[in-house]
Amino acid sequence: MNVMQLEAEVLYRLPDSLRRGARTPWSDARGGGPLHSFLEGPSFDRAGNFYCTDVCHGRIFRIDRRGNWEVFADYGGQPNGLKIHRDGRIFVADAQRGILVFDPSTGSVDSAWHGPVDAPFRGVNDLHFSSDGTLLVTDPGASSLADPSGRVLVQRPDGGFEAIAENLAYPNGLALAPGQDALCFTVTRALQVLRAQWRGAKACNLGLFVQLSGGLAGPDGMAFCEDGSFVVAHSGLGAVWWFDELGELRARIRSKAGIRTTNVAFDPEAPDQLYITESESGAILKATLPARGALLYSHR
Repeated sequence: MNVMQLEAEVLYRLPDSLRRGARTPWSDARGGGPLHSFLEGPSFDRAGNFYCTDVCHGRIFRIDRRGNWEVFADYGGQPNGLKIHRDGRIFVADAQRGILVFDPSTGSVDSAWHGPVDAPFRGVNDLHFSSDGTLLVTDPGASSLADPSGRVLVQRPDGGFEAIAENLAYPNGLALAPGQDALCFTVTRALQVLRAQWRGAKACNLGLFVQLSGGLAGPDGMAFCEDGSFVVAHSGLGAVWWFDELGELRARIRSKAGIRTTNVAFDPEAPDQLYITESESGAILKATLPARGALLYSHR
């Protein structure tokens, strides 16, 4: 099998003025001491602005096309995944506070959801909108191989949430295939990508699709291409993997910064450009793929 070797160059770097060296409950729980930031949640709005979160210090950044950084929100939570609704609202998966909805013009929180009444969120991580606006969420909490209590949930039309996959060892990134007929999500502690048939907000025939190995963490965020291929960020290995629609490896995209490649997003204005959050160095990387990223709900 011929596997391409691609490189991801540093495009943006978190300015020194926005780097913080203070310890937080999140950095203490991680066990690695103070962190300047920990970038996740890459997404583009319709104006071309790029958003990312800082899980460690409870911030959301917005970067314009000239590379200028600004703090969109600084609220002290633990924001991780971020996706933008078609109407412009900013949806964030916050491990402490649940699903938060931000006003794009003010950076203030409009609403918050805390999960099923009988089983509240345990610590949400990432989220994804289907083509009809249905919201899907990963809720790993503190799950692990020893405690496989993570879940993937879908929001019902009445606003409530229900689990569509359970007993998982840290479900993380997730995405629907372009045809909306398959759901894939990563399971970090098991180093896996799982795949299920997607039928009207129901996940059926869930199974192991890709088994990874190596690294100091595991598969994190993911995104689909128009042709059904997909990319997976492998945190702790300094890599993003590109697989075809059958799960065969096409390419390894190597980080030219640190090894904490956490999440991915395609540029809607240049769909062959893949943006990658690299949390060790506090940078946004960019790589060119011989494929086009699938448009998300925000740009449909």
